[in-house]
Amino acid sequence: MKYAIIAAGEGSRLAQEGVHAPKPLVKVNGEQLIDRLIRVFMDNDATEIIVICNEVMTAVAAHLADVERNGLYGRRVPLRYVVKSTPSSMHSFFEISRLLGDEPFVLTTVDTIFREQEFREYVKAFGQTEADGMMGVTDFIDDEKPLYVGVKSVAEAASPAGEALSTMGEAGGFAEITGFFDTREELTASHQESDAEAIFISGGIYGLKASAIETLNRCMERGESRMRNFQRGLIRDGLRLRAYPFTKVLDIDHATDIAKAEEFLKER
Repeated sequence: MKYAIIAAGEGSRLAQEGVHAPKPLVKVNGEQLIDRLIRVFMDNDATEIIVICNEVMTAVAAHLADVERNGLYGRRVPLRYVVKSTPSSMHSFFEISRLLGDEPFVLTTVDTIFREQEFREYVKAFGQTEADGMMGVTDFIDDEKPLYVGVKSVAEAASPAGEALSTMGEAGGFAEITGFFDTREELTASHQESDAEAIFISGGIYGLKASAIETLNRCMERGESRMRNFQRGLIRDGLRLRAYPFTKVLDIDHATDIAKAEEFLKER
């Protein structure tokens, strides 16, 4: 499996709040965010890890050069990275898309915090799905501008071994995604509210097949930006997307989020 990390943001809010390390190098439980993702991806059979960082935070590029040369935690890392400043996360995705080839891949932003066991189960489920994409979602809403995910009735799919997958809201279950909405009111007005008990938002974990790159190119040609517009483009282009529930996914946008993430990862 290929993995990709968008690490091109400047982390301006963190800097304003006294966190002076570039966001990818911010530590959670003593581990830098970029190193944590690389380690987790290596633990999930990464054939290649592709990263984009900006030109301003030279310490991040220097760290990636060291990882490429010397490995991480005693392991060689199949790393490729791009150093380029971009105006949005979707533009960053576009810059590394040409390196992804024709294989399925999982993309995240550098500050995405999740439970490793849940991620392992997610990668397994994505590897088994026939859909064009599998998006990590959560009913834990602690985001300033969450992206709400509309889902249809729960799909009763089967694994290659013939075992039925569980319903939405349980590990392994997934439903068809029908839309992405900026507000809960838009979700409700569209009559696309989830059939599950909870309302889900995007967790910023994107498992995609190569066909998604065509949508990305079309979004760029239209002058669009932001990953949420790319996700809407996937629906508009008729790609089949599934939602995979995580119990909780956190982002590191503020200094207080670091303590939240550390407590979350210590929970059983």
